[in-house]
Amino acid sequence: MPRTSLSPLPSRLPEAAERRPLQLLVVDDDATQRSLITVAAKQAGHEVTIASSVAEAVEKLRAARFDCVTLDLVLEDGDGIDVLREMAEAKFAGAVIVISGMDGKRRSAARGFARSVGIELQSLPKPLDLAALRISLANLGKTAMGLPSIHTWGGVASDAIVARHRA
Repeated sequence: MPRTSLSPLPSRLPEAAERRPLQLLVVDDDATQRSLITVAAKQAGHEVTIASSVAEAVEKLRAARFDCVTLDLVLEDGDGIDVLREMAEAKFAGAVIVISGMDGKRRSAARGFARSVGIELQSLPKPLDLAALRISLANLGKTAMGLPSIHTWGGVASDAIVARHRA
């Protein structure tokens, strides 16, 4: 049967029913930042849980499974590294996006610690670039479906993920 210009093209992508939103935990003690991240994630179709402290983040991580955690490094009751340690002990298998106003050295140290305990970590500076966050979440959504990440914004795409899918 000849294909008309209105016939849908076949696709190997999962059907919409097979796609699922990312389960995202937003850890930040700044209400404005939590709100920005939450709105951006919900607009992208993801489900969001929030935590405003290390203790609350640890409690939520023990109670539910998350695909991704956005994590501020400086929290009122501790350090984001404390949350990363808990995640490592719990064998957290998702991704982490550090969103912090700390200098590059501190974010780099967090990235090094995360790698040493087997946690995939990206880092975005504050003030938060919402476009970069949306791209990071879109890439995580793609990799959750087994597809390569294809979006980049200032080096946000994970080269390791792209390389793994090229192999």
